[in-house]
This record gives sequence, structure tokens and C-alpha cells, in this order.
Amino acid sequence: MPVLLSTGCSKLRVKPAVLRAKHFLIRGRVQGVGYRWFAQRAAERLGVRGYVRNLPGGEVEVRAQAEDNILADFKQELSHGPHASRVSEIVEEDLPVTDDYSSFLIR
Repeated sequence: MPVLLSTGCSKLRVKPAVLRAKHFLIRGRVQGVGYRWFAQRAAERLGVRGYVRNLPGGEVEVRAQAEDNILADFKQELSHGPHASRVSEIVEEDLPVTDDYSSFLIR
């Protein structure tokens, strides 16, 4: 979402939104508890693009693209998870932004 900046006069400049991309590795009791569907609903509500998937080792992987403040809100949601989950750790890594995602998918 663009940010409006005041210039001290009657005209406003629009600061373009800057997309960021993050990789989140979520550890804890996060498989078999509806975590991927929870993440998808949160992403759709916040306007995050990317994907979520289960990994063979029991973690959940999330690739997310959005503005910084939205990614921070999304990570907060991921840290809570659905009622039956228990998130013990989220490992976060910056990634390059791509045009690969137009929505948020469960893989």
C-alpha cells in the first residue's frame, strides 16, 4: 500500500510500497494441527503472497512477500498458530523478491 508523505504544501507525494521477501521455518508442534490452513487464511487476510508447506522433518516452511509492516504482522500470526499448535521457534531469512506468486498457496 502506498504511503502518503506531506510536503508542507497542498500537494502530496506518494511513496511507492517496497516489497520484501522472507523465508520462515516454523518449528514445534506444527504438523497435523491445521497450521498450513491457518497460515493461508492469515496471509490472505493480510495480503501476503507466497506459499506454505510441510517439510519431512516436522517443520513448516513459509515463503512470504509483502511490505515490511505486513510481514511483521504475518510473522506474529505465525508465532501463535492455530489453537492445537505449539510454535517453539521461527527461523527467519531474507530472500530476493520475485514475481513467482500472485496469491498464497498451500503446497
